[in-house]
Amino acid sequence: MSAATVGIPDSLDELLTPTWLNAALSTRFPGINVVDVTPGPIVERVSTNARFRIECESELPPGLSATLCAKGYFSKAGRGSAQAGIPEACFYRDLAADAGVNTLRGVWADVDPDTSHGVVITEDVVEAGGVFRDALTPCTPQQTADLLAELARLHAYGWDNNVTSAPWLVPRIGYTATVRGVKEIRNNFEGAPGVDVPDAMRDPQQLVDAFVALGAMQPAAGWTVIHGDMHVGNTFLDGNGRPALIDWQLLQHGHWAIDVAYHIASALEPDVRADVERDLLGHYLDQLGAAGAQAPTFDDAWEAYRRSMPYGFFLWGITQYVTQDIIGVLLTRLSRAALELESYHALEER
Repeated sequence: MSAATVGIPDSLDELLTPTWLNAALSTRFPGINVVDVTPGPIVERVSTNARFRIECESELPPGLSATLCAKGYFSKAGRGSAQAGIPEACFYRDLAADAGVNTLRGVWADVDPDTSHGVVITEDVVEAGGVFRDALTPCTPQQTADLLAELARLHAYGWDNNVTSAPWLVPRIGYTATVRGVKEIRNNFEGAPGVDVPDAMRDPQQLVDAFVALGAMQPAAGWTVIHGDMHVGNTFLDGNGRPALIDWQLLQHGHWAIDVAYHIASALEPDVRADVERDLLGHYLDQLGAAGAQAPTFDDAWEAYRRSMPYGFFLWGITQYVTQDIIGVLLTRLSRAALELESYHALEER
């Protein structure tokens, strides 16, 4: 149902009312009658994430949980960034059911055509037994391999698929480099998060230049629907222990290696990553082929993997609204990977 029919709420308070929830949820669950809403914990950075519980007049419709989570941009800071929610809302509205990737179970999502505010309502993964992960959570090579299988399903879905022409999937690497860069990276490198960044990787301009080079690449073989922010903190383990993907704000048309390199290097300690990354890349290619895509050769994939590593390094170089310890761990892992793989040189050679 479009936002023109069910308007995006102006505030979180409006969203958490039986009146608005009945209008929104009835588009998928006709006849629903929410009679009470109990607010739960709220996490507010740029986006607002609010857990809540609903009570209905009669039994819940099949497929709807009583414990839900809403994500939107309702705060003063968030309203200025509301358009950041467009790709995520469109993903849950238009792609999630067909893409086959394990993610949050969405129950409603849409974008206001006037304000570009995207709002998503999903099942509350914590209540469903899910466990969120971050860079401080130990991650094994097997867990990384399992997540790569999910990425392979996502990438295979977008492989040679005209869905990638949707305007909200436009490549955005080049744009990101125009609004954030050297200043933020220097602050992180010179502060506590940058303590363990190798000396050879401490030049902010060199990192920006590498990111710009990635953004200048044009669609070609291997381009598909990519998650775009595939660090380990954007994953969780569902109630069955199966890895799943969250936070789809950077979803876009791009090269598969962006996601794969970023995830492997963010999830594993450098020494472990160096030992297993070739095996993990081979596993991903096998899964990609099994999902129906024409996988590249290993040699071509390895070069794409090497070239793509500065992408995640840049994103954590510019990160500000995350705790210093997590920024530090990811800067260390990603910078070490880019150094050891000679990623800057690989980009120059392309």
